[in-house]
Amino acid sequence: MPALKDVKNKINGVRKTKQITKAMNMVASAKLRHAQSRIERFRPYADKFYDMLGELAKGADSSTHPLLEAREEVKTVLMVVITSDRGLCGAFNNNIIQASMKVARAKTAEGKTVKIMCVGRKARDSFRRTSFEIVAAYVNEMAAFDFSLATRIGSEVIGGYVGGTYDEVIMAFGKFVSLARQEPTLLPVLPLSPAAAVGEVKEDVGAKAEYIYEPSVEGLLAELLPRFINVQIYRGLLDTSASEHAARMRSMDNATRNCDDLVSSLTLVYNKARQTAITKELMDIVGGSEALKG
Repeated sequence: MPALKDVKNKINGVRKTKQITKAMNMVASAKLRHAQSRIERFRPYADKFYDMLGELAKGADSSTHPLLEAREEVKTVLMVVITSDRGLCGAFNNNIIQASMKVARAKTAEGKTVKIMCVGRKARDSFRRTSFEIVAAYVNEMAAFDFSLATRIGSEVIGGYVGGTYDEVIMAFGKFVSLARQEPTLLPVLPLSPAAAVGEVKEDVGAKAEYIYEPSVEGLLAELLPRFINVQIYRGLLDTSASEHAARMRSMDNATRNCDDLVSSLTLVYNKARQTAITKELMDIVGGSEALKG
């Protein structure tokens, strides 16, 4: 039977841990509201951007813009892996990393060279332990970021693709579906197909309008296609941020409940140990009393 002091120390330690996990749950909840608001405000803009660009690009071909050019032979694949900088959010980061690893190994088995661009400390730390080359790492950025981060990442991605360094670009991130559901998602970023990759063009019911573009379609695509890449990356960043806080909130809530269960279990052990100690003391008193009588 464990000593009473040891059990009591464990109970106090678990209660202190519960205070920490409960506070972290409240902080994650507050941050989630802000992150969820950002992604919900951005999604209508991104969806409309996809529709508009799809309508604009559906008549274009690969010669219109370098970003629409699909390489005949894919030799080098760049994977942009977006995770959080901090842990304590369950299996959220690990799910994204494992999904990325699976695709990277499959591409390597096909004879392609896979390079990694990490966004978030967890992605960088994980891929450091592999044989894949890390070409860039953006750490300590996920706590507070804006569209400029997506622009910096997009510039490096576009420059590498147009310059022939990369033949294919895939982005891995955590898609925020709901508070209870965050999905690891792999999104092909480059090359862009003229219509499908830039968003499905919805079929209009009834008469279809024809548009005259000023400047030319080529001029508009030259301006909008790089921005579209930045929009995709920014959406991935926002989704991952909201998913991180939701996963941490759920994880800390589970940890708090586990602390309550552990306190109840340890309290039962403490009471049993205390009862055993009291019984032993009573037996010693009774035994001594009987010895004095005899």
